[in-house]
Amino acid sequence: MKAVKYIIVVFLFIGLSCNNEEKVVDKTIEQENRVMNRKEVVYQVFTRLFGNTNTNNKPWGTIEENGVGKFNDFTDKALNEIKDLGVTHIWYTGVPHHDVITDYAKYGISNDDPDVVKGRAGSPYAVKDYYNVNPDLAVNVENRLGEFKALIDRTHAAGLKVIMDIVPNHVARNYKSISRPKGIKDFGENDNKTVVFDANNNFYYNPNEMFKVPDWEHQYMPLGGEKNVLADGEFLEFPAKWTGNGTSASKPNMNDWYETVKINYGISPEGEKYFDELPDGFENEDYKKHFEFWEDKMVPNSWMKFRDIALYWLGFGVDGFRYDMAEMVPVEFWSYMNSSIKMKKPDAFLLAEVYTPSLYRDYIKKGKMDYLYDKVQFYDTLKHVVQGYGKTDNIPPILSDLADIEHHMLHFLENHDEQRIASPDFAGKAEKGKPAMVVSATSTTAPVMIYFGQEVGEDASEEPGFGAPTRTSIFDYIGVPAHQRWVNDKKFDGGQLTESEKGLRDFYKRLLNFTINSSALMGDYADIHQYNREHTENYTDKLFSFVRYSDSEKVIVVSNFDSENRFDFHLKIPENIIKSWQLSDGEYELEDQLYHKVLLKLVVENGLGNVNINLMPLESFILKMK
Repeated sequence: MKAVKYIIVVFLFIGLSCNNEEKVVDKTIEQENRVMNRKEVVYQVFTRLFGNTNTNNKPWGTIEENGVGKFNDFTDKALNEIKDLGVTHIWYTGVPHHDVITDYAKYGISNDDPDVVKGRAGSPYAVKDYYNVNPDLAVNVENRLGEFKALIDRTHAAGLKVIMDIVPNHVARNYKSISRPKGIKDFGENDNKTVVFDANNNFYYNPNEMFKVPDWEHQYMPLGGEKNVLADGEFLEFPAKWTGNGTSASKPNMNDWYETVKINYGISPEGEKYFDELPDGFENEDYKKHFEFWEDKMVPNSWMKFRDIALYWLGFGVDGFRYDMAEMVPVEFWSYMNSSIKMKKPDAFLLAEVYTPSLYRDYIKKGKMDYLYDKVQFYDTLKHVVQGYGKTDNIPPILSDLADIEHHMLHFLENHDEQRIASPDFAGKAEKGKPAMVVSATSTTAPVMIYFGQEVGEDASEEPGFGAPTRTSIFDYIGVPAHQRWVNDKKFDGGQLTESEKGLRDFYKRLLNFTINSSALMGDYADIHQYNREHTENYTDKLFSFVRYSDSEKVIVVSNFDSENRFDFHLKIPENIIKSWQLSDGEYELEDQLYHKVLLKLVVENGLGNVNINLMPLESFILKMK
């Protein structure tokens, strides 16, 4: 197998060179895999928390004490309510069988060691068996795959697509599939454990060294100190494997991803690639050409294992995947993986977690990703504006910088890794996220994502155990209070919501339904913010505005991020936009598409447009020209 030296090594395993090619907007190339006529909206739901109606929320509580949601909780009624919110895709987070501290030994499932499990319910990103699902989620554990298949079928019947997790960079320390199809080998089953590295090993090893559990700090103890026969400060692993975040220490730090082991993708510790690289210019080829390229190539064993996993779940009825920490895996693998997926399901929805802007274009063009998180630039900037110290003036440069790949940069304000908007460390009040949500949903053609409970203002104030307040715990058995009020004893009708929570959900429903039905939002974008900052009195860096338009629809979006002050101003529409819209001098009616209570006029005089705007604190208008 061919070995190619890295030119640049930033992290030991990333092995990616930055692509600084000129950014040319070509929508035909950029959207080669996904031809759509409307925006997509992803509803991320933490599967084990969705239907849990238990309100006990004892720190480190057991499954019996704090309860757990099931696949069956996603009833036809629940799914139809999610669909009616304005959703096109559901990302069921935490479905693959990962480590848990609940005894399922009678079902042939080995117990998991608290010394290498985070929380009591376990991390969804420490997958133990890729060919089965979390037993916590099933009413009948023996039929857990059948219950998940039934959920997929119900989701499709509701008119929604299904996304699930694949975590390519690491697996649980005790990975062992008891459900793998005939002929499939386990990760590490055929590894040569006498060497640190072999291109076809699935893991990296420290020969002749035992793995050692981290030293616990800050009074942390597994399970909060509760006695457990397996919580003895030891975990038998010989030889020691390298840890998920790339540390080679046989005794990782507790801040390392100690519950996981790093997957070997054919990259040596010295930074050599033991696989072929894509030819120059291949980023411009479609997925079919990428698939053909790999057909006669030898690839590392780990590549084939993850391809088989993805194809298995596609065969199960899953419509796409969210890839955890995709940038820690070489981009060539993604070319191989995603082209294989697209050959089986061309419209598969492929979303990746990538946090290095200089790598975005490689992962989209070479790696054939549909979407990446727009976290480091767009989300972070919006968060600062919401918190009151950031300026809206910082938004247009980001949109401009990403213009050539704007369709691929998924927007969000919450997910399982991020703080809840209503938490004190973010905004302290869910309503403060409303203008940012409007901008997230309407500024690009890319999908927008919300996290379950966001639409009713969940604040994540519970003390779950391993996790901490401000983020809804992904490690423990808990209830999600505001969301539970919407669940309303599984009536899924919002019967226990407060009036403010009902109002917030109504806002999200109005916004998202406009989003998925607007042709303008799949059309062109033009900034008017900077022009108004320079030419409009009383237009401040707490306001933001832009226009979106198609042949059949023209909208003006304007948002007030100030939580205390209203603004009156004459919003100007520059001459170039008026000319592009082919408007002659005169008056044109505008109607707000959120609440349909505001009727305004666009006055065009001497080729310049003007709209008299009066925005209350945290208010936004989506003004559609009649």
